[in-house]
Amino acid sequence: MKKIYPNAAAALDGLLHDGMFIAAGGFGLCGIPELLLEAIKEAGTKDLTFASNNAGIDDFGIGILLQTRQVKKMISSYVGENAEFMRQYLSGELELEFNPQGTLAERMRAGGCGIPGFYTKTGVGTVIAEGKEHKDFNGETYILEEGIFADLAIVKAWKADETGNLVFRKTARNFNPPAAMCGKTCVVEVEEIVPTGSLDPDSIHLPGIYVHRLIQGDHEKRIEHRTTRPAA
Repeated sequence: MKKIYPNAAAALDGLLHDGMFIAAGGFGLCGIPELLLEAIKEAGTKDLTFASNNAGIDDFGIGILLQTRQVKKMISSYVGENAEFMRQYLSGELELEFNPQGTLAERMRAGGCGIPGFYTKTGVGTVIAEGKEHKDFNGETYILEEGIFADLAIVKAWKADETGNLVFRKTARNFNPPAAMCGKTCVVEVEEIVPTGSLDPDSIHLPGIYVHRLIQGDHEKRIEHRTTRPAA
């Protein structure tokens, strides 16, 4: 099956519909599938639910879809750095489901492994646990969290071969592998596509069985916070 597409719009063709559930990789400004998010914006798909650690910033990442009111709900761990995200949430315009970061990552990974739910101690005794099933194991209380099964996963990797085996670079690995796993269809943008067989099998972070469509593109290298030492 040919997985390589010429651009983001072509890779998403036939996959987008209003009200869909999308899992997106990225952490802060690192590893964001920016080309695919821009294509979703241009497509005008609305009433979207996103599972993602955060929403980028106001003019980058999922933030561009918040500006156009295409996002209905966020399942996230972090709200900071995005004024529009905070404004919409506090004004009741955006539904928000907070998850601890480890729980969110595990919910994605569980979905990718076909696991419908798991128990964790994280969040017990806090608002995170409200309305969730509690169960005791060996005298300790746990809460039930559900796996995430998304309609679409969009992620960003550093390299891919033609069959979709992926390599992530440094901290861009973040939420991208579990997000890729939990989508019924996974579309990936990469900086470089190399011939099949040229990647060291021991260096592959996510096997191509999870990847359905690929694009190669130029990416913006943003720095979230630049800290420099005063000149001597």
